[in-house]
This record gives sequence, structure tokens and C-alpha cells, in this order.
Amino acid sequence: MTTAVREPQQVSPLTNRLNAILNSRGIDPSTAATEPTAEPVTAALELAAARIPRRYRDALADHPQVADWVQHVSRAGRSGPGGAPGIDHGPSLLIAGPTGTGKTHQAYGAVRSLLAAGVRLRWEATNTADLYASQRPRPGHDPERQLQALGRCPLLVLDDLGAAKASQWTEELTYRLIDRRYTHELPTLITTNLPIGELRDAVGDRVASRLAEMTERIILTGADRRRHPAH
Repeated sequence: MTTAVREPQQVSPLTNRLNAILNSRGIDPSTAATEPTAEPVTAALELAAARIPRRYRDALADHPQVADWVQHVSRAGRSGPGGAPGIDHGPSLLIAGPTGTGKTHQAYGAVRSLLAAGVRLRWEATNTADLYASQRPRPGHDPERQLQALGRCPLLVLDDLGAAKASQWTEELTYRLIDRRYTHELPTLITTNLPIGELRDAVGDRVASRLAEMTERIILTGADRRRHPAH
């Protein structure tokens, strides 16, 4: 009888880099979600690249707290198609810091790291200025349906919270979106340029209260990378 020998699987460079981060933090990558074959991972990353802005298509979640969040969400996932883990519920992140400190880079890096870990997920991304613009009535557009879709998707990247001009209308929209995700414990990656102490004034007490409970806070510091790029 002939015994078939399984060829060793190749892993993507992103997966290798993610595993190196985990090892540096004393986390055994083998205890994370079982890694699928290279082909599904590569396909998932290629599909994500078509939706991720060009500037962030090589983003890596190399901040220790973001890498820890990726592992937490991966382990908490339910079994999806083909046995691969999928997002059911999990914690959220609030990434704060001055302009140009890499907040959006870390958020998109987290999405890519989840895909590299073999997590099957539906995700959406928007910034608050675009969110509010999309909710203004216009012919042939259903803003309510879009808001509900953002509230229900398994993973949401909400960029630049508090950057748009605040009003009672924007506060109500933000509350409805955050409250839906808070109630159903859906992971949300939120970035803001505002100091934490000023965020309450920008988004209102109801939103700030939910963010305080549902998110782990990460504060990024340093110079504006856009004005002072590393050489």
C-alpha cells in the first residue's frame, strides 16, 4: 500500500510577519485559528486589496495591542464554511492619536491580519464624513438600508470619528450605528484624531458611554509621518 505524502504548505509573507509578532509577545501561533492552505488566504487578501485604499494595501498590524486584538477575535470566531473561523462577536478597538501617527494603517493592517490568519469575514469601511454624506437624501438611494448594513456587518472600520462637523443629526446617526454594534457585540475598529477627553463633546454622552465599555483604547504618539516620513 502506498502512503501519500502531503506537500508542505507555503504561508504568505504577511502570515510569517504576524507569527513573528506573536512569538515576540510569547504567544504560540499554533494555538490560534488553524491556518488554511495558502491558496484561500492569498485569494482572500487579493479580494481585500481590491477594496482597501492603495496606500494601505500592504498595511500590517504591528502594534502589540492591535496584534493581540487580532488573535482575540480569531479565537472567538465561530466555525464558517469549510471549517474556517468566522467572526461571531468580539471586542472593539478605539485607536486615537494625532494626525499622521498611523491609526488608519493599523486598522487596515488588522483586517489584513485576520484574513492572513484564515478568518473568513465580511467587512465594511467608511470614514465619518463619508458616512454622513451618504445619509443625505437623494433620488434612487436608500440611506436607511446602508446604515443598517454597516450596523450588521461582522467587522466595521470607522475612520476619523469626531472629525466631521457635529450636529444633532450627525450625533443621532453615530448613536444608531454604534448602539447597534454595541448591542450585538460586533467588532469595530474606530480611529480618531481627538484626545479621548474631547471625544465625548464631539459624539455625545450616549456614544461616548458605549465606546467606553465596548472598546479597548490604543493611543498612538509621534510626529506626523506625512510631514516627516521615515528615511
